[in-house]
Amino acid sequence: MLFAYKVRTFAVVLIIGVFAMMPLASVLRPASRGATKQEKAADSWPNAQAIQAADLVPELGNANHASSPTIVYVGFRTLFEGGHIPGASFHGTASKEDGLADLKKWAASLRRDSNLVIYCGCCPFDHCPNIRPAYTTLRDMGFTHIRVLVLPTNFATDWVEKGFPIQKGI
Repeated sequence: MLFAYKVRTFAVVLIIGVFAMMPLASVLRPASRGATKQEKAADSWPNAQAIQAADLVPELGNANHASSPTIVYVGFRTLFEGGHIPGASFHGTASKEDGLADLKKWAASLRRDSNLVIYCGCCPFDHCPNIRPAYTTLRDMGFTHIRVLVLPTNFATDWVEKGFPIQKGI
């Protein structure tokens, strides 16, 4: 009997506590929602400058053609060494100052109308720390023909697993 009384008392106290906290929930909810949910990074390029993997693959076969793209990987070096788009070059991890400096140094001697395709593929595209700084840097340098390779999940899923060509090493 004493046990049943304690359980009922605990249940009543719990219910009163829940009802007492309800007004606070509406105050606390917006702050905690923003802190735990990572927002999608805004894309700084027009949709016309985004290219899908399946659309880029045919352009890779134009290696001797003057309009073939220059492919630039702007992610993490270890991922590049593990596998990258054939002919791509590594020019710094764009989320880091020294990576952006490397990209700027490399791009400084290029014509501003060069056909550039930049990509990363380290993580889901919406949260990539590298692609947006690389695009912004090249755009601010005056490049007029920059395209961004959209890899929604990552390079392994959206390129390698689809059977698109890869090259390993440096």
